[in-house]
Amino acid sequence: MSAQYTGAPTSEVKASYWFPDGENPEQDPKTSAEKIDSSFFTHLFCAFADLDAATNAVVISQAHQLIFSTFTEIVKIRNGQVKTLLSVGGRSADNTAFASMASKQESRKLFIDSWILIAISNGFHGIDLAWEYPNSDAEMKDFGALVGELRAAVDAEHIRTTKPTLLLTAAVYYSPVYKTFTYPVEVMNKSLDWVNVIAFDFFGSSTTIGPPAGLYNFSNPKGPCGDSGLKQWTTKAGLLQNKVVFGFPYVGWTWTLKDDKHQGDDIATTTLDAVSADGSINYNQISNFIKHKGEQTKMFYDSEVVSDNCISRTAFIGFDDIQSIVTKVRYTKTNGLLGYFAWNVGADDDSYLSRTASVTWDV
Repeated sequence: MSAQYTGAPTSEVKASYWFPDGENPEQDPKTSAEKIDSSFFTHLFCAFADLDAATNAVVISQAHQLIFSTFTEIVKIRNGQVKTLLSVGGRSADNTAFASMASKQESRKLFIDSWILIAISNGFHGIDLAWEYPNSDAEMKDFGALVGELRAAVDAEHIRTTKPTLLLTAAVYYSPVYKTFTYPVEVMNKSLDWVNVIAFDFFGSSTTIGPPAGLYNFSNPKGPCGDSGLKQWTTKAGLLQNKVVFGFPYVGWTWTLKDDKHQGDDIATTTLDAVSADGSINYNQISNFIKHKGEQTKMFYDSEVVSDNCISRTAFIGFDDIQSIVTKVRYTKTNGLLGYFAWNVGADDDSYLSRTASVTWDV
């Protein structure tokens, strides 16, 4: 760590993002946080605050102001030790605004100062940078400058107030190279408490069917997977293993198949032909889908890639169920990583996956 770093090291991370905008329509955002069983987590990320492109300040939308301001208080009812972090950015954020903000020291300072202020005033224990993703060599360099200045700022805030140092994390691409642009790993090692590696969203945006969050990939040519990404981060790029928090989803992806003839016991995703990619589907919605379709649905777990799938006539869903979650948590621990995170807690089915992950980690 840098010479100024004053935070106590985190010994383990069992985390999830809370993303009220991504929950089922029947869930009232005002009561969403109350349904989180925080006893299964050490850390919870509140997603997302926004970057105001005009002012370079971090803001919380009017729709989120109340539920974000009470989030920490609510989740600490079931677990007084849980830590909360305010995440900024996300997949739907304006990447151009992030690039512009990060390109100048003056605008980075405005961003950092406003973020620290709003995080502290709303009771959070840390901040999480979810810039998805820096999209040029210059942006990667600016990402490094931003991370380094964030570390200096949270340390300075600790010295000024004598309050605990804010946790500082970042969510990053599954690999240290996004397109052809490489993350600044050295400054990340020095400045961040840990890094959330987004080891999912590999397939789903096109009609090419594949495991959305496969741990392994044996296709030729080899496609993306969590294991190859982790090895690139740690072995090739030098990210410290005890800085890595490995991600998996409580969200799956759906496709419509060309026909319903692939219904045998030897189902292989590589043989299926999709006519459309139909978007994401929450785990609790998948559970309901399976219950209602009954005998029409065939379930299968691919132990080679570590992925769960179901087919019902022409509907195909790729997702992580219990076996995948258990395998990934064990993989995380075996590889000496700091922990895991899930996207996102509101997509779970009555804490089924969260409970499984936590119990598996604690064994």
